[in-house]
Amino acid sequence: MIILAAGNSSRLGKPKQLLNYQGETLLGIVSKAAIETTCEPVVVVLGAYAQEISANHHHPAIQYVINEHWEKGMSSSIAVGISAVLAQDKDIQQLIIAVSDQPFISAEVFKTLMSTQSKTNKGIVASSYANTTGTPVLFYKNYFPKLLSLQGNEGAKYLLNKYPEDCSSLVFELGDIDIDTTSDYDNLNFHR
Repeated sequence: MIILAAGNSSRLGKPKQLLNYQGETLLGIVSKAAIETTCEPVVVVLGAYAQEISANHHHPAIQYVINEHWEKGMSSSIAVGISAVLAQDKDIQQLIIAVSDQPFISAEVFKTLMSTQSKTNKGIVASSYANTTGTPVLFYKNYFPKLLSLQGNEGAKYLLNKYPEDCSSLVFELGDIDIDTTSDYDNLNFHR
């Protein structure tokens, strides 16, 4: 599993990965959910605030890697994450890409992605919310080269749109709630 946490939170003005929700940081919430699954390895990709985040997050079950070129967009973080996963296990069959700002993520969501892939045999299993599909998303290994060839701010969404016939989805309640601005964070307390 890859957790993308390299962005500079430009609209928020401070690292959203370290925002607190119900006693845990946003990155802590997704990290805990990842650890509660059978997914191995778990790789967190850091970038803009790597030192600050590293000072607050260190878990022996997680590998933290730094994307030195995080300014080049999400595609560069996906590439760094996949490379780190494959360096640990070159025979890995599938991986999940998650982000660090969905406060309602849970181990159940990750487990359902895996069981849905198993049932449907689709190469891509995405989360569905607010009339769209997105993260977290599972990719089977035949998509790894395509993920590695993404450019700029192209994320996994590009592949979901390009290969709809090989894509399945599951409903992720509250998956549309992510934190990009101060008002997003302020509104979070209304969703308890």
